[in-house]
Amino acid sequence: MGEVEEQQRSGNGQAGPLAGFTVGVTAARRADELGALLQRRGASVVHAPALRIVPLADDGELLAATEEIIGQAPDVVVATTAIGFRGWVEAADGWGLGEALLGRLREVELLARGPKVKGAIRAAGLTEEWSPASESLAEVLDRLLEQGVDGRRVAVQLHGEPLPGFVEALRAGGAQVVPVPVYRWLPPEDPGPLDRLLDAAVGGGLDALTFTSAPAAASLLSRARERGLLDALLAALAHDVLPACVGPVTAVPLQAHGVESVQPERFRLGPLVQVLCQELPGRARTLPVAGHRVQIRGHAVLVDGDLKPVPPAGMALLRVLARRPGWVVSRADLLRALPGAGRDEHAVETAMARLRTALGLPKLIQTVVKRGYRLALDPASDAKYADG
Repeated sequence: MGEVEEQQRSGNGQAGPLAGFTVGVTAARRADELGALLQRRGASVVHAPALRIVPLADDGELLAATEEIIGQAPDVVVATTAIGFRGWVEAADGWGLGEALLGRLREVELLARGPKVKGAIRAAGLTEEWSPASESLAEVLDRLLEQGVDGRRVAVQLHGEPLPGFVEALRAGGAQVVPVPVYRWLPPEDPGPLDRLLDAAVGGGLDALTFTSAPAAASLLSRARERGLLDALLAALAHDVLPACVGPVTAVPLQAHGVESVQPERFRLGPLVQVLCQELPGRARTLPVAGHRVQIRGHAVLVDGDLKPVPPAGMALLRVLARRPGWVVSRADLLRALPGAGRDEHAVETAMARLRTALGLPKLIQTVVKRGYRLALDPASDAKYADG
């Protein structure tokens, strides 16, 4: 517990904005970076890659596309991701075609989706013709269609994620599209970690679930369907687990199932974490109890800003008490909230004793003899919550 608590504190000794919350990470790439950003702000992180990236350096599709481009120069090449563009050049080098490919790319109109791709292009000794300020493929598509693509050959570096309508719109405009598949997404070889992440999501063990690619979101939904958990997962994402996507394209598979997600204005990992720092504390309930400010988070409680990790049974009791703060809750009702407690009301007393110890302030929860327990809501707040 001490190690977790240490991770949940910020550098100034105060609890971080995500302290007490558990965040699921589905990313296959840059998962360590995202996890570190979350932990630095206090979160506990559960990571399970929802997919694996398979480079196509030995794949006939990429070799064939490369040879086709070298043999007959396209009019336009659209580079969509830095990792994909670098991977393409490296694969070509491995086949002895690196210089021929770079020579071709110097002759064509080379479009870069954003600054990272632009950097990869320039690192290869090339110069892009144009790059949108928005980092949006939609803007790239608008430019191409405005210029006219009828009869033009357009090579598009695919990057594993769906490009909704992009290739279809080019073909509808009369373009001959040459797909360049640099890598593809496949389900994880070992589904165990993903299954554990799913179980945590539907079982109340997560407060948020992050997605950094559309295939990861689609893969998680697909695995949930295979296990008969899709309805439960969708219900969790609609109520208890906050879905957070790095951008609108990533959110498409969730939207197809009616799930709305939060997204940063800039499609980067840092802003994604900042969105969680704003949203999760805002969803947590804060109550004035026995002269203290108590905020109930996922697996911990902030008492006057001080983090108090609480066992799962204690959190279950506290949530029941907080639904009607100040009201007496019977032992029978509390027993029903305890996971796997059976019929023995003594389990409530044991869990309550541990909860009080964890909080460090026994007077926060009052025992009402022969009736049950209640949160010691401050008198001035009674009227406000009594009508709730």
